[in-house]
This record gives sequence, structure tokens and C-alpha cells, in this order.
Amino acid sequence: MLIGTSAVVTGASSGIGAAVAQALAAEGAGVALLARRRDRLTSLADTINARAGGRARPYEADVADADAVRAAIDAAAADGDGIDIMINNAGGGTWGPAVTADLAGWHDMVEVNLTGVLNATHAALPHLTHAAAHHDRGVADLVTISSIAGRKVPSPHSNVYSATKHAVGAFTEALRQELAEHHVRAGLVEPGLVVTELTTSGRDYVPDATNPTGYGLLQPDDIAAAVVFMVTRPRHVALNEMLVRPTEQTR
Repeated sequence: MLIGTSAVVTGASSGIGAAVAQALAAEGAGVALLARRRDRLTSLADTINARAGGRARPYEADVADADAVRAAIDAAAADGDGIDIMINNAGGGTWGPAVTADLAGWHDMVEVNLTGVLNATHAALPHLTHAAAHHDRGVADLVTISSIAGRKVPSPHSNVYSATKHAVGAFTEALRQELAEHHVRAGLVEPGLVVTELTTSGRDYVPDATNPTGYGLLQPDDIAAAVVFMVTRPRHVALNEMLVRPTEQTR
């Protein structure tokens, strides 16, 4: 369904980003893989390219570095005949009490979860509007992976993490309103509990993350499937927001 398109995925070296990249490639998209960990990107690109029709290229960049991410996205556009699909996935953070928090850690979360989205989006927008206007598909897609923590505050220990995700949600809605006339669909995917490095490192503070019973947490592939569904709608359909929870998650 995405044959002939070009996609960029930030935070593609592991977890949801890697799963999204592989899912888009399986649908026929060429995929530019952006992240800081070059070795993982190269390994993922090799895996994708080993499949029939696989087209993946690694680009090392830190989304918090505006110049670096712009250079990477411009290079990806040049190498892949533009950008039809932009996936803002890079993110992370820590949970814990504010009274004992490391201020530098807060700043790091803002830099990656919010500033990183701004940097990557700003760099990608000219390519997306051009693709929507000039490519046969007739639309382009800007998808940001946020969190259920951007819709509500699930825990007092989610403080700054939740704040960054709420900000990303507001930014995406503003983009949706602005970009509709340019045929660029702005979408937000808000996962609940997913098995990623974040839930692994934050088990003390992530509600239900240690629950070994029942149906279990979401897997990165579940979120990748949601992203693929979002970007493969007919061009007259904009699916702007998807909240995806594990069946048994109550919060």
C-alpha cells in the first residue's frame, strides 16, 4: 500500500521506532532510519534490506540537535525522492518524585520529547508539503508517537514526562488545523503501556508495568500496526488521533 513512498522514522534504533520502520518497509515504503546509535541503525537497515524490495538507510542524528536533524532529514529527502511520511518517535524519560528529581534529567526530557519533535517537524514540513502537492499519492503524513500520559496525568511521578507529552498533543492539533489545506495529515498515536526501554527502566513508577498476569502489555509491533493503519487511509480520510491501550489497562 505504500510502494513508491519514502518515510523517515526518528528514534528508529529500538522499540517502537524500529517496529514502525519495519512495518512501513513491509508495506513497500523506503525508510530513512534516524537515531543516535549508528550500530543499531545499520543492523536494522541490513535486516530490512535483506528482504525482497527492502529499502532502508541509516542516518545518525540527535533530534535535540536542530542542525544535525535538519541535515539528516534533508539528506534522507534527497536520497529517497522526498518525504511522504514523517514519524516523530524519538523520546524517553524518567519518572519519579519532583522533590528528589534531577533538574538536568527534566531538561533532557524536554529536549528530546518536545524540542526534538519541534526540530524534526520543522525540518520535515517543506518536504511533506511538497510531496502532498507533487506526488501521485496526493497526501503526506506527519505522525507523532506520544503517550497516554499526554492525555491525562497517570501518576504524580509522571510530572515532566507527562508535561512534554501534553505539549506535543497541543502542537500536533495546531499543525492539524494549519496543514489540512496543504493535504498533510497530522496524526497523534498515544500508546498505553508498551514493553519498551522506558517501561523497563521505570518499573518502580509506571503503573501496572510489573503486572505479569492477564493479557500483558502492548508490544512495539502493536503500535507499528496502528501507525500503518493511520497512514494507509484513503487520501480523503484523516485519522488524527489513536489511543491504544492494553486490554486490561484501567488507567
